[in-house]
Amino acid sequence: MNSISLNKISKVSGRVSVPGSKSLSNRALLMSALSRGRTTLFNILKSDDTARMVDALKALGVKVGMRGSSCDVTGLGHAFATGLEPLTLDLGNAGTAMRPLCAALAFSDGVYTLTGDKRMFERPIGPLAEALKSLGIHIDYLNNSGFPPVRIRGGSPERHELEVDGSLSSQFITALLIAAPLCGGLTVRVRGELISRPYVDLTVSLMERFGVKVQRKGYSEFTVPEGAAYVSPHSCLIEGDATAATYFAAAAAVAGEVEIYGIGKESVQGDAKFFEILERMGAKVSWSDHSVTVKHGKGLCGISIDMNSMPDAAMTLVPLALYTSSPVTVTNIASWRVKETDRIEAMAAEMRKLGVKVESGADWISVDACERNDEVPVFDTYNDHRMAMCMSLCAFDRDIVINDPECVNKTFPNYFKELLSVSQSA
Repeated sequence: MNSISLNKISKVSGRVSVPGSKSLSNRALLMSALSRGRTTLFNILKSDDTARMVDALKALGVKVGMRGSSCDVTGLGHAFATGLEPLTLDLGNAGTAMRPLCAALAFSDGVYTLTGDKRMFERPIGPLAEALKSLGIHIDYLNNSGFPPVRIRGGSPERHELEVDGSLSSQFITALLIAAPLCGGLTVRVRGELISRPYVDLTVSLMERFGVKVQRKGYSEFTVPEGAAYVSPHSCLIEGDATAATYFAAAAAVAGEVEIYGIGKESVQGDAKFFEILERMGAKVSWSDHSVTVKHGKGLCGISIDMNSMPDAAMTLVPLALYTSSPVTVTNIASWRVKETDRIEAMAAEMRKLGVKVESGADWISVDACERNDEVPVFDTYNDHRMAMCMSLCAFDRDIVINDPECVNKTFPNYFKELLSVSQSA
């Protein structure tokens, strides 16, 4: 296994650019493919997850051309169709490809098998598949009930109203909304508490840019009306990834000052709210139209906070406990357990390598770093890009080693290069 050694970092200083948002990139790729007209996507993320989506769209007959940091997509103007020829799509561990494609293919002509890697077989798709089956769509689980791989026999729905559980993943609602124009419209009622609400807001906002208006009753009901259809906006600029920005923001909050380019004060991403949390903890934050600057203040205080709306950004708070005056406790994060790995268990195991006190439960984790050892930890990353990026923040405390650093290719291939470009060794 490859590894990377990071010497203790004394401070960070400078400017970084974060890649395009994964969530926006894969949503925009799919909407562009379904639109009438040609769309150029600027600042598209180039990573494993988006490569899976691009390969899938090409296999489905969509013309996709990459040009540097932009991408040209010639839309079909309708649902996908493969006729009588069954098609298998391998989506790796890309949840932002698996869930929306599952719904879109359910309303397309053809027989499709969606598969992925070992971890994808452990990530639930049942609430989405069962909601689609309630409309009369034929979906079979090929391994374990409720999980990929799945075989979909696409067709027209028998009705246009359904319920879906929102307590496990917001991607199920996102998938249904994106697919709704393909089947004559849908009304989606959310059962239970909808988690990660900002990601649904992001979906609705992007759909409107592609000509589809979504009617809604808060977060309990969403309607895409009959006759809705995607129309290319001709061009679409993908914001820098707000979650990726949190690692550099946290680094600056610990020691130094960094301007993060690509995400500005009008960001549509929910994880941009993370910067408000850093301010509460003691960091200094200032915004411009196209960037955000974070600076170390007089020190960081601990925090106990519900992060249900920002589960990915929530991970960045955990290693910050090494530098706060009191413990850090993150709650309402049950969705961590069904991400790329069980992130609660993984984060607890890796933080304990530092000798700090870690407690956790079904949907929370707490770290108290009042005591620690002086060992050089070797962090495992569980093939989870966010584990690698989060644990790199421990380098402000000591020398560290991170196993399998290439896992960051999922969303941020140049992460360690960017981190080292603004870092000064102790």
